[in-house]
Amino acid sequence: MDNHKELIFFPTWTAGRKGYAERMRQVFQDYLRQKDLLLTPQRMAILNHLLEADKHLSQEEIYHALKPRGIGKVTVFRTLKTLEQCHLVEEVLDPAGKPRYEIKMERPQHDHLICVECGGITEIQWPEIEKAQEKACKKLGFSIIFHRHEVFGRCSDCQRKQR
Repeated sequence: MDNHKELIFFPTWTAGRKGYAERMRQVFQDYLRQKDLLLTPQRMAILNHLLEADKHLSQEEIYHALKPRGIGKVTVFRTLKTLEQCHLVEEVLDPAGKPRYEIKMERPQHDHLICVECGGITEIQWPEIEKAQEKACKKLGFSIIFHRHEVFGRCSDCQRKQR
């Protein structure tokens, strides 16, 4: 599962990833300024690491990748919380219930298939489920703020290994 690209629904429009990264950095900087916080090199390194990732990352993975640059575990934890608060990243739970993080801003609605064997996460879109969900909520007079679907099972690779 190590070679499996997880972040399928990453922006690919004309502005490209570079333009996207610049918008992310600007939103983060503006949010920090509103909170009277600085955009430190450590915070920027954490955001950049997430932008360069091709999978959902745990706090530990981010910490271990950036530890050689002098970035501590507490800085990673606090920065991830700040990135969540300004709606730039979102948690996805792994099979053990531990959070993994993905970039959220300007990405299309998607759900996650999570393998309980290898921990791989596959992004998926289900327009039919979205429509049914919206119809049911409208019928009940329920206003959706957000939702997420996480389906746990075994990926095709892990199923083949069990045979």
